[in-house]
Amino acid sequence: MEQSKFKLSDNFISKWKRKKPPFGFNGLGELVYMRTYSRIKEDGKNERWWETVQRVVEGTYSMQMNHIESHQLGWNPWQAQKSAQDMYERIFNMKFLPPGRGLWAMGTPITEDKGLYAALNNCAFVSTKTLKEDYSKPFCFLMDASMLGVGVGFDTKGAGEILVKGVEIKRDAQQYQIPDTREGWVESLKLLLESYFHGQAPMEFDYSLIRKEGEPIKGFGGVSSGPDPLEEVHDSIRQVLEGNVGQPITITTIVDIMNLIGKCVVAGNVRRTAEIVFGDADNEEYLDLKNYKVNPHRDQYGWTSNNSIFAELGMDYTEVSKRIVDNGEPGLAWLENMRKYSRMKNGGDNKDHRVMGGNPCLEQSLESYELCCLVETFPDNHDDFEDYARTLKYAYLYAKTVTLGRTHWSDTNRVMLRNRRIGCSVSGVAQFITHRGLNELKEWLNDGYDVIQEWDDMYSDWFAIPKSIKTTSVKPSGTVSLLAGSTPGLHYPESRFYIRRVRVSINSELVEPLKKAGYKIEPAFGSEDSTLVVEIPVDVGEGIRTAGDLSIWEQFSLAAFLQRHWADNQVSCTVTFNPETESEEIPNVLNYYQYHLKGISLLPRHDYGAYKQMPYEAIDEKEYNKQMSKLGKLSFGVIKSEEANIEKFCDGDFCDVEEITPTAGDNDDQEYTNG
Repeated sequence: MEQSKFKLSDNFISKWKRKKPPFGFNGLGELVYMRTYSRIKEDGKNERWWETVQRVVEGTYSMQMNHIESHQLGWNPWQAQKSAQDMYERIFNMKFLPPGRGLWAMGTPITEDKGLYAALNNCAFVSTKTLKEDYSKPFCFLMDASMLGVGVGFDTKGAGEILVKGVEIKRDAQQYQIPDTREGWVESLKLLLESYFHGQAPMEFDYSLIRKEGEPIKGFGGVSSGPDPLEEVHDSIRQVLEGNVGQPITITTIVDIMNLIGKCVVAGNVRRTAEIVFGDADNEEYLDLKNYKVNPHRDQYGWTSNNSIFAELGMDYTEVSKRIVDNGEPGLAWLENMRKYSRMKNGGDNKDHRVMGGNPCLEQSLESYELCCLVETFPDNHDDFEDYARTLKYAYLYAKTVTLGRTHWSDTNRVMLRNRRIGCSVSGVAQFITHRGLNELKEWLNDGYDVIQEWDDMYSDWFAIPKSIKTTSVKPSGTVSLLAGSTPGLHYPESRFYIRRVRVSINSELVEPLKKAGYKIEPAFGSEDSTLVVEIPVDVGEGIRTAGDLSIWEQFSLAAFLQRHWADNQVSCTVTFNPETESEEIPNVLNYYQYHLKGISLLPRHDYGAYKQMPYEAIDEKEYNKQMSKLGKLSFGVIKSEEANIEKFCDGDFCDVEEITPTAGDNDDQEYTNG
């Protein structure tokens, strides 16, 4: 059945075509938008901001309209037009923003023609506990989701559940010609894994149908990597499984396969992937996965996941703290708290008793095979709470609408249709506290949470679907917050003034306008033939404290504050600490805050600027003013180049090759491989 398409009125849209978008940070926000989210239109030109917002809003209301009409619930065109115009205005002015994947995919053939609504979701989790029943399914789910740009968490509970029988070499090899599609890549993984799990004939693959390296990928964008990454992952997984033949599957084998898939997806296009793995706190095999002295073979792909433990309330944190001081891992997730609590202030409700883990940035509690859509609000971009409360309606409504889209996975649909989980996030927390104080933030969070619950009552009834099991989160953010000129999530900036470096293709038509405006541009170290680095001076705002000003105790306290007053899902927080002066505090602070948090990660504080072309480099006010005096007006004009669109989107902080914050990868908004 052909889908109906909602359209904003031409008169309304005409008012926005010449309005200047409030991009943040001296051109940084606009550059990130043009590089990362602006799609190429049919005429070959790149979208402008007003067109992106139009596409996203019309796609959102088209999903609503098709749901209402397909169930004959009564669609009111006039009311929908008014509501859509309100949403448009609040996205255009960056009072809230959909996730990066929504800016990229909503209202496109990806969803409207292909029906790949999974691509609108940020994150997922899959448990390997059921390997005895589903064998290859968790691995295939992770690969499929990663290729759609979804960051995936997984656990190691499947260790020992099945015997790796190995292939039956006496039987004739089975042939499979891999189609040039995402589905074909995933099917090849399934066939390879099950040949080893079930003791079947060896698999041989024909890669001839996969498009050659450098050819364009329609729909998702980017260019093909050719078959090499897929051939490599097949060979690597064979080696891993051969080492486990005749034995129960091990923790190392499970994580190796998942990490190798992640490496394949990264190599398959221009975007990073995001994975998080959860293991037991007392398992030395698991804890040593990133000890490359013990596992030297893993240094080629171990980086693809953040490794965390399921921490037990009341455990001794001494040994895990020593590992954190060494390299910032593992992170910690308190599964008992994730299952028992919504907002901490409300006491235990056990509504999430089925939760098995979380997403790569750990702002979402998730059941196995569950996805979730996050949306970001910027309270500091509002004049008063009444204005913010109105924004919350549309932020909530965008995320709730995404739950109307079915995925192509039956296990996922079953849990998502039941839970309708969403995550309305807050960013710019540091700016809000600086400008208005902690008490006003507490009032806005508490009152805002109540507003979202009221809208959930109303819209769940209108859609005739269940209320959302949970509705609020604090995501780490990344490039989306840059668009709005906001500090990411609850995190404080490393410096009030800094240089932000952004990578663009050497052939991008964005380069010339940047040069004309006076921005410093130089070849990217190590990729001089293909990539340039643009330097943008940033001022986060007067009076703001920096991350170095906050003790480890204050950072934990702020995370607990938001877990108490806002997030019924979770708070994503990477606590930075001075390894010279605060290392001994880690067991103590974990001991106190284990009863107030659901997850946390820690990272030894880096010397920003210590390496060539770091994404962030702290500068002083004098240097900032000097840099600004060299800049003229930035105008991208009409961009008509596929190169301007090569980066695609990423909603975490892994948008630059040298980004170093390990948990800030939600990736949440990754990119795609072939298909």
